[in-house]
Amino acid sequence: MQAQPPTLHSGAAEKGTPVTPTDIIGYAAALLVLLTFSMRTMVHLRAVGIVSNLFFIAYGYLSGAYPIMLLHAILLPLNSFRLFQIIALLRKVEHASSNGFDVDWLKSIATPRTLRPGEFLYRKGDTADRMAFIVSGTFRVVGLGKDIGKGELTGELGLIAPARTRTQSLECTATAHVLEVTYEQVKLLYFQSPKFGLFLLQLAGDRLFKDIDRLEQQVEMYRHEKEVALLGAPIKREA
Repeated sequence: MQAQPPTLHSGAAEKGTPVTPTDIIGYAAALLVLLTFSMRTMVHLRAVGIVSNLFFIAYGYLSGAYPIMLLHAILLPLNSFRLFQIIALLRKVEHASSNGFDVDWLKSIATPRTLRPGEFLYRKGDTADRMAFIVSGTFRVVGLGKDIGKGELTGELGLIAPARTRTQSLECTATAHVLEVTYEQVKLLYFQSPKFGLFLLQLAGDRLFKDIDRLEQQVEMYRHEKEVALLGAPIKREA
């Protein structure tokens, strides 16, 4: 029996099944998921996630991969809702940054807390892991003998200090309600909105200048008292 000559295959057959439009959609969806890992802000991450959800839904439907289609059909409204929340929060933050402090945006992310007289909101030397807005009540800055109350934002300086440690203790002197925001939340807002970062620096700067004015007044008072004491002291005469 005579041997048959080798069969020549076409180039397409050698290269395998050609890429279909469905495959392209699937590769694009996978690439978008990979792209989300390079996003630096939640707004961009959610936006790219939404686009990837759409691509995966299309890929799942065209390829018959219905579990994938179902999963991303659930993730799509979730990502859309979270993106809406973030954008709404950033608008409130930027509005507050441009028009003075507004507690409304703070309520949406803060944790409420109640303190009784004698309890400490912060203690000197503690790690600065949060800042707080005083809704009601009174606190005393122990080391300064200064009282602060309703409408005051406190603890923001510790968040931007190099060592992130408290320099003063804050004791509750009358039942107080505060809204606390963690360092992680502040850091997230800082990277999401440059206006919030500027707003936070302005708050810290305002606090520093007030402290400088207070110290200058104390120094001036001390000098005045010293001059009065020197002028009022009896002059010693040599024998």
